[in-house]
Amino acid sequence: MNFGRIAAITRKEFLQVRRDPRSLLIALFMPIMLLGLLGYGVRLDAKHVPVYVFDRDGSQDSQALLKRFQASEYFELERVVDNYAEITAAIDAGGCKLALVVPPDFARRLRDGGGVAVQAIVDATDDNTANLAIGYASAVVSGFSQDVQLDWMRRQGLPDRSATPPLSIEFRTWYNEELESRNFIIPGVVALVMTLVGALLSSLTIAREWERGTMEQLISTPVTAREIMVGKLIPYFVIGLIDATLCVVVGIGWFQVPFRGTVVTLFVATALFLTVVLGIGFMISVKIPNQLGASVIAILVTLLPMNMLSGFAFPIDQMPAPIRAVTYLVWGRYYVTILKAVFLKGSGLQALAGPLLALVIYAAVVGTFATRAFRKTLT
Repeated sequence: MNFGRIAAITRKEFLQVRRDPRSLLIALFMPIMLLGLLGYGVRLDAKHVPVYVFDRDGSQDSQALLKRFQASEYFELERVVDNYAEITAAIDAGGCKLALVVPPDFARRLRDGGGVAVQAIVDATDDNTANLAIGYASAVVSGFSQDVQLDWMRRQGLPDRSATPPLSIEFRTWYNEELESRNFIIPGVVALVMTLVGALLSSLTIAREWERGTMEQLISTPVTAREIMVGKLIPYFVIGLIDATLCVVVGIGWFQVPFRGTVVTLFVATALFLTVVLGIGFMISVKIPNQLGASVIAILVTLLPMNMLSGFAFPIDQMPAPIRAVTYLVWGRYYVTILKAVFLKGSGLQALAGPLLALVIYAAVVGTFATRAFRKTLT
C-alpha cells in the first residue's frame, strides 16, 4: 500500500465530513445527548439472580433458610462452596450476583433466641440487579426470621407479640458501592456511541461517492481498493477515539463514574471494537449505493443488536436460553463486558483475555470481508 495515496484519501474524507452537517451532528453532539438521556433515565429489572452459598453451619436451620431462597422466583441457587475464595472467583467472573455466608454458630444462636447475622455479598457492577437482590433477600430473610421468632416464643411459653427478630442479614456491595445506576449505564453508553458513530458514518462513505457522481473519478485514479478502504475509514477511526475519550471524560468528571482500570486496556478494546463496526459499516456502504438505505441498514444491523443483546440495556443472564446463545454472536457483548470490568472492577488485559480475543477474531473476520467486498469497478 502507498501511504501517500492513503493520506490523500484520508484528507479528502475529513473534508467531506467537515462539510456534511449530518455527519458533524452525529460525531459531535450525539455522544453528549446519549450520555445525558441514558445516564439519567434508564432503569432495569431482574429475576433468577444467581446465588452462591457458603454454609459454615450445615444445620437443618441453615438449610431451611437456603430452601427459602430456592423457593423464590427471584433467586437461582447455583452452587454451594466451601470457602471465600470460590465466592470471590465467582463474583469476579460474573457467574454470581449474590453470595450468602452462614456463620458456624447459626443454629445455636438462632435457637437460643439471640441475634445472628447472615452475610450477603452483592456484586454491584449492575446496581439495578444489586438493589433488587438486596430487597428480595431482605424479604426472604424477614419471612424466615418471623417464623423462627414465633417458634422460639412458643417454646419459651411466651405469648405471640412483636419483638426484635432473631435473624438479620448484612450486605456488602462490591465494585459499585453506592449502587448508582449511572455507574452501570455510562460505560455502556461508550459502546453505544462507538457503534452509532462508527457504523453509521462509515456506511455513508462509498454510498456518498455514488450519489455525488465522484466514484468514476475515484476508480480512474491509481489508488488501490484497499488504499481507498483504509483511507476512508481512518477519519472515522479517529473520530471514534475522540468520541470515546469525550464519553470517558464526561462520565468520570460529570457523572462521577469510577474508573479503576487502565487507559491502555480501554484503548486496545476500543480500537478493536471500532475496527469491527467500521468494517461492517463499510461493507454496507459498498453493497447499498445510496446514503439513506445504507444508514437504515447500518442501524438495523449494528445499533439494534447493540441495544438489545449486548448486556447494555438488559442483563444477559435474565434472557431466555436461546437468546443468551445468540448474544455470543453479538460483538457488542464483549465490548460492554470489557467496559464494565475496566471502569468498575479495574480489570486488566490478562483478566479480559477472553472478550479481547473474541474482538480480535471479529476484527480479523470483518476486515477480511470488507477488503474483499470493495472492487474498483463500475458494476
